[in-house]
Amino acid sequence: MDRRKFFRNGSLFTLGTAVLSPFQGAANILDLESINKNKKAKNIIFMVSDGMSTGTLNMADLFLNRKYGKGSNWLQLYKDNKVSRALMDTASASSIVTDSAAGSSSWGGGVRVNNGSLNVGPDGKPNLPILQKFKKAGKMAGCVTTVAITHATPAGFCINSDKRSAQDDIAEMYLDLGFDVMLGGGNNNFDSKVRKDKKDVYAGFYAKGYQIAKNRDELLAMKNDKPMLGVFDDDAVPYNIDRMNSPELKSKIPTLAEMAQKAIDRMKDHKKGFVLQIESGKVDWGAHANDIAALIHDQIAFDEAVKVAMDFAEKDGNTLVIITTDHGNANPGVIYGKEANANFDSIQKYTHTNESILNGFKADTTASQIREKFEASNGKAVSEEEAKLILSYYNGLHKQEDGLYNYKKLPFKALAEIQQKYNSVGWISMDHSADYVELAMYGPGSELLKPFVKNTDLHYLMLQAAEVENKF
Repeated sequence: MDRRKFFRNGSLFTLGTAVLSPFQGAANILDLESINKNKKAKNIIFMVSDGMSTGTLNMADLFLNRKYGKGSNWLQLYKDNKVSRALMDTASASSIVTDSAAGSSSWGGGVRVNNGSLNVGPDGKPNLPILQKFKKAGKMAGCVTTVAITHATPAGFCINSDKRSAQDDIAEMYLDLGFDVMLGGGNNNFDSKVRKDKKDVYAGFYAKGYQIAKNRDELLAMKNDKPMLGVFDDDAVPYNIDRMNSPELKSKIPTLAEMAQKAIDRMKDHKKGFVLQIESGKVDWGAHANDIAALIHDQIAFDEAVKVAMDFAEKDGNTLVIITTDHGNANPGVIYGKEANANFDSIQKYTHTNESILNGFKADTTASQIREKFEASNGKAVSEEEAKLILSYYNGLHKQEDGLYNYKKLPFKALAEIQQKYNSVGWISMDHSADYVELAMYGPGSELLKPFVKNTDLHYLMLQAAEVENKF
């Protein structure tokens, strides 16, 4: 199909009567198309490092460079001038600071919605999610994540719901919609033993011909001729650094890169192509916890998935890869000081997340045991006074901390402030921020990217790149 003729009819850009595509400039499209020889994106891989502030991207690259002498795959794309690059405004309809539901819905439905909502506008109007549009156009579609597959970011590409928290309902919506690959956590939303209504959602997927994997070996053994559902933990899967340092978790839980590769292998030969969202969801959780080991190593796990996507796209030649985040979180960074280099390098000795360490303490733990634990897990013991401060959160002498993903009320903030003295990493908060965020694109359609965009713009860019009319 000649893209110039396709776009001249204007039907792509109809969403109700009020929304116009930000990419309608005919002169720009013609110029870019002459460069790209009218090539369209047969496949789209949309990659999300959830809650990734720029400092997170920066620190992961620094960590890799200083430990291995080679930086991140993402920043190497910039150095090699392989991608189009932009900043993206991430606001929702209700706030300049978005949550993941509204952030993903901006891409999924092309309309900004209130925080907490999934593709349901402030006026109550549902917006058809983009994976449903691509399925209607004949493409395969799926999502891969390190949190529950029913969580906000994958759901924002897939379904409509007033509440992101309705994860049991979202699992059933996935069954009805019949996506081709769904891989992540979230057993609590599928298993009859855990669901409040005792419904066996797995049975429904089996009845529809799905292969179901519940561990790494089962995932790797899946055949590519049937749809796939992989659910590898009750909620989110473990943080990557905890996984790497546990033989049991390493054998049970696949990496994000392994899940991404399996999803691509399942869909890559479909004659009309595929659309795949890949999310590193616990980058966001690590930022909420001010947990530097969790943050850096889950960002690195995302970066390994970037390589999987790029290796496929470069070989395939018909795949648009989009790499970004939905919002910033906690805005961490390395703080100036004469010991900054050595302090930051000390993170190379960390073997577990703060969450894993703190979950091991109880009211009867001693200060000396706390010091020993940090010596073993961080390569350096905290002081006697710092150990006593941590202990005070367990023995009732200090008020327990709250937090979005701090279910056990662990002293994340107190520990991060202690660690800053030793690792030179500072944090501005424990919550989302209104950052303009990094956005990179490779492949057919990347020429459409402008230097500064709104999050909703990506919905229309994907449709335009794939030459799928917005008529559904």
